[in-house]
Amino acid sequence: MPGPVTPDPAGGEAAGGVRFASARGRLILLATVLGSGMAFLDSTVVNVALPSIGRDLDADLAGLQWTINAYALTLAGLLLIGGSLGDHFGRRRIFVFGIAWFAVASLLCAVAPSIETLIAARAIQGIGAALLTPGSLALLQATFHPDDRGAAIGAWSGLAGVSTAIGPFVGGWLVDAASWRLIFLINLPLAAGVVWAARAIPESRDPAVQGQRLDWAGAALTAVGLTGVTYALTEGPGSGWTDPLTAGAGVAGVLCLIGFLAVEARGPHPMVPLGVFRSRTFSTANAMTFVVWGALGAVIFLFAIQLQQVAGFSALEAGSALIPMTVLMLLLSTTAGRVAARIGPRIPMGVGPIVASAGLLLMLRIGEGASYVADVLPAVIVFGLGMSITVAPLNVTVLAAAGDEKAGVASAVNNAVARVASLLAVAVIPVAAGISGDDYLDPAAFDAGFRIGIVICAALYVVGGLIVLVALRTPATDPATGTPPPATSPTG
Repeated sequence: MPGPVTPDPAGGEAAGGVRFASARGRLILLATVLGSGMAFLDSTVVNVALPSIGRDLDADLAGLQWTINAYALTLAGLLLIGGSLGDHFGRRRIFVFGIAWFAVASLLCAVAPSIETLIAARAIQGIGAALLTPGSLALLQATFHPDDRGAAIGAWSGLAGVSTAIGPFVGGWLVDAASWRLIFLINLPLAAGVVWAARAIPESRDPAVQGQRLDWAGAALTAVGLTGVTYALTEGPGSGWTDPLTAGAGVAGVLCLIGFLAVEARGPHPMVPLGVFRSRTFSTANAMTFVVWGALGAVIFLFAIQLQQVAGFSALEAGSALIPMTVLMLLLSTTAGRVAARIGPRIPMGVGPIVASAGLLLMLRIGEGASYVADVLPAVIVFGLGMSITVAPLNVTVLAAAGDEKAGVASAVNNAVARVASLLAVAVIPVAAGISGDDYLDPAAFDAGFRIGIVICAALYVVGGLIVLVALRTPATDPATGTPPPATSPTG
């Protein structure tokens, strides 16, 4: 197994890696958690502000979907090139550059005068997130001592999960206290803190890709392909599936994605070496990610609107609804990461989504005049427990299956899979549930659609758990080190 860090000429960590309990280790964890937390925060914080944004900027449901999906689109489309840039030019360097880009884009979002301008600024913001997100996990894998990676990634999972879950609370408080625009301005001081803490991170690269050309063709095909497919899925219900622009965008998107696979299979230096998918562990983890994280994106989108438009919660109350999930992920994720490193990921990753699906079914109790304690809290606790069991083992599994030198690619691929899944789910599941146009302003119409959408998402969570229980047969990690066992053939 290669060492955890490729030493940088300017000075890297000594062989063996940083220890989790050291002062430097804590500072590195702080930088990566705050950095990735900014990106995760903006994946969720906007959801609770959607009704306010819609009223302020006179947007319909498609406009609100694009407010979410413009960010998810550039994030998903460019995550792979973001991981490759880190592997080529230094993961710390690209991580910090992404933080700065994200901060500037956040300022543009905060001053947007129209829904169209906000959507454009959100797309720019997603580019910064694509640069910083893969670097956060890859830096942990490349920097920490093998004995401490499970704990470090588990702590990252819990704390990053906290930022994801606390986003709606922060957003709700800011919306009620002042304006939805503050949910973007809050990123500016966070970005400054990340740049300060990032001084502790040693630089690391993938030595196997040094001197190789970047796969710009693959990056362009991915971005254009996802844009076309997402445009068709979002606009199709309103404009009609036979509308020339909608149909043309969909067909062009599919062709570009097929072209992406061809380029990656035949190119001399592919952005995504398709050989990594020969690992049964890696492929299974990403299949589960696609199903579960897709459903999660739709749940977050629907849940925040349901609480405000149907149950009558304020933005702050709706955002506060996920605090118990935040606490559970903070308390349990590090332990879950250690357990997965010791016993293998199959049981945690298989059982976790099924537990979470039970929490989603409990959300069917949320309707007009719903009580937080009686109707919302039980659902959030069960759902949070399932996610706490799932997230850290999944992160450990994906990185361990790919190995240290491909940590950036592995992280980028898994993040891209999650973002693409969420992107498609937010576009498709509301339509499948019968929600469109201004239905989000009609409590009865949205409530009916919410119930159908939640049942769809619960079913997807069960499918995700079954994928792991059926397909994942071998441990992804060595119980003693938390790294994959040596193998001369793909994991099977």
